[in-house]
Amino acid sequence: MTEKDAQAEIALDDSEIPRSFLLVVDASEEMGAALRFACRRASHTNGSVALFHAVAPADFHHFASIGELMDSEARSEAEKLLQRAAADVQRLTGQIPGLYLREGDSTEQLLKVIDEEQVISVLVLGAGTSEEGPGPLVSALSGRLAGKIRLPVIIVPGSLTAEEIDTLT
Repeated sequence: MTEKDAQAEIALDDSEIPRSFLLVVDASEEMGAALRFACRRASHTNGSVALFHAVAPADFHHFASIGELMDSEARSEAEKLLQRAAADVQRLTGQIPGLYLREGDSTEQLLKVIDEEQVISVLVLGAGTSEEGPGPLVSALSGRLAGKIRLPVIIVPGSLTAEEIDTLT
């Protein structure tokens, strides 16, 4: 095999590189805009969508059984949230998304998923439109953690309409 043949074998064109758009799922209004954006981009680039949600452990230590019940209920609600988002992704893309449900701090768990899953190529976040700002995750990843993440972050304004998203994508 010549050096040129080896280089050709190693090189992949963009259509062969799997793109996975990781979307952080929560119950916010802006998540809908981010979900639509991620789905449209995935569809237009032969990519896929993956969904992430982290459940914070219950901070109730007085009675172990109550803390366990609170954890169980929180996980059940998170699973329902991911299932609803997954149904929307399947409706918009025709594909079943990857699901990442973690327990712990959202930012910490998100960074771990990104480090562990090399197929993830873009992180998509929805920015809140309230006076309180874009949200803690958007603030952290566009600020103090911006240099610690290995992939591009797309922040989708929560105020975008479906028509505006469709025009952009």
